[in-house]
Amino acid sequence: MRKLKLDELDRLSVEEFKASSKTPIIVVLDNIRSAHNVGAFFRTCDALAVRQLVLTGITAKPPHKEIHKSAIGATESVDWIYEKEISTYLETLKTSGIKIIGIEQTDSSISLLDFKLETKDPIAIVFGNEVEGICNSVLTLLDQCIEIPQFGTKHSFNVSVCGGIVLWEAFKQLR
Repeated sequence: MRKLKLDELDRLSVEEFKASSKTPIIVVLDNIRSAHNVGAFFRTCDALAVRQLVLTGITAKPPHKEIHKSAIGATESVDWIYEKEISTYLETLKTSGIKIIGIEQTDSSISLLDFKLETKDPIAIVFGNEVEGICNSVLTLLDQCIEIPQFGTKHSFNVSVCGGIVLWEAFKQLR
């Protein structure tokens, strides 16, 4: 066994990636405090060919030193926008028929183990603030909440780790 060299990985150029088909997922980051977490989401969105990344509220946006450090160039390949007000943006998505899924521990969350997408249509997945999670006013706009089962002493994952786990599962089901 040997590690592959970069030229053996058959990676797309940024131009080829932008022209390629995308996974029908819109990732919405609401009030993410850490620019490193934002950069990690850019990388995950690039790796899984996510349709769009939407940054809202206080979430840092490129160009930003910490985003650049963890995104390692994915800010150039991933389609992203900034929306100041998440509620207005989510209402627009709802009007266009896009299902909105929040990642949050609520009294009606379903386990990621039981999560099944009933459609191949585009979906939006909302990730909230590292400390407060998804705010209550946004919860009312969600069609569904998912939580990742956990078995240790802590009650949450880092938001970018959570993103990798949830987005991989959605990717598997959509692709």
